[in-house]
Amino acid sequence: MAAFSYKISAKDGSARLGQVTTAHGVIDTPAFMPVGTAGTVKAMMPGSVAETGAQIVLGNTYHLMLRPGADRIERLGGLHKFMNWPGPILTDSGGFQVMSLSKLRKMTEDGVTFQSHIDGSKHELTPETSIDIQRKLDADITMQLDECPAHSDDKKLIDTSMQLSLRWAERSKAAFDDRAGYGLFGIVQGGVFDDLREQSAKGLIDIDFHGMAIGGLAVGEPQDVMFNVLEGLMPHMPEDKPRYLMGVGTPEDLVGAVSRGVDMFDCVMPTRSGRTGKAFTRRGSVNIRNARHADDPRPLDEHCKCPACKDYSRAYIHHLVKAQEILGPMLLTWHNVHYYQDLMWWLRKSIGEGTLEEFVQRFHDDKLQGDIEPLLKEK
Repeated sequence: MAAFSYKISAKDGSARLGQVTTAHGVIDTPAFMPVGTAGTVKAMMPGSVAETGAQIVLGNTYHLMLRPGADRIERLGGLHKFMNWPGPILTDSGGFQVMSLSKLRKMTEDGVTFQSHIDGSKHELTPETSIDIQRKLDADITMQLDECPAHSDDKKLIDTSMQLSLRWAERSKAAFDDRAGYGLFGIVQGGVFDDLREQSAKGLIDIDFHGMAIGGLAVGEPQDVMFNVLEGLMPHMPEDKPRYLMGVGTPEDLVGAVSRGVDMFDCVMPTRSGRTGKAFTRRGSVNIRNARHADDPRPLDEHCKCPACKDYSRAYIHHLVKAQEILGPMLLTWHNVHYYQDLMWWLRKSIGEGTLEEFVQRFHDDKLQGDIEPLLKEK
């Protein structure tokens, strides 16, 4: 089995075209990972996810440890076999859920004790147990346990949290079983403070991870603040390791972050939006619930090749959503995941051809046209 590796094949400005090699396959970067929190990308079959062009999905340690349990998944052959996804899988360590479930948890130097949101039972998550659970799941990319604080201007609070995450990073690395094709990523914290981000990155470089994630963003700060943090951080990130921006984001977020040197992303936005009647298109987002779509025979996006756009009209999908038919969220989710994968394909193509700046301009110009009125005026 090949070693876990990352190779850059082209650059355009700060953007990188590359490949991550894992135990279960190769990931072309920049890459977007659909979120399969509980061992499934909601409203999609695994084969459908692969048809969109996705090469890797994300699972979640917190949710899978509670239900159905890591030991059970291990006995049944690991998460790839359990969910019928043969490609690479990255597992979140549970750190974000620790933040989001703050009312149910108690944090110490050792780790986190929390109550299950399912049945109230108590559980302990430490750097060591998080790594062990991810090993049982057979994750190709394992994440260190970290504390992900909410957006705050309290530098002392963010510093204390970042230092704890660094100490947990050391323990996570010590607990990791280094096997061919499997990688462990450290997580840069530090909030919106450039000096704390630099300190966190240098500490993680000293520990020596296979990849570097960027946490603590997309937690309430404006987009320009996130981009400023990335610009300040990138000079301190290793060139030869993949860079993963956690929990991001909108199509505009992805394009801006790729332009600043980020390689990997995940976000619930395309799947969650699909379940609530929202579609992403080249000309911006579409709320299919709006009455203006009720008689519209056009597809969501005339340039999209997904089944929702090839085979169904806006009017039909509008009807499905209004009637609360399950096919509506399924088609919208498929379209959104397909759109995100198409976007990453175009970003990779433009980086390889040295035309990223032109693509980014075209991307923003398309959004400025708006979704529907300009098209009606053309008629």
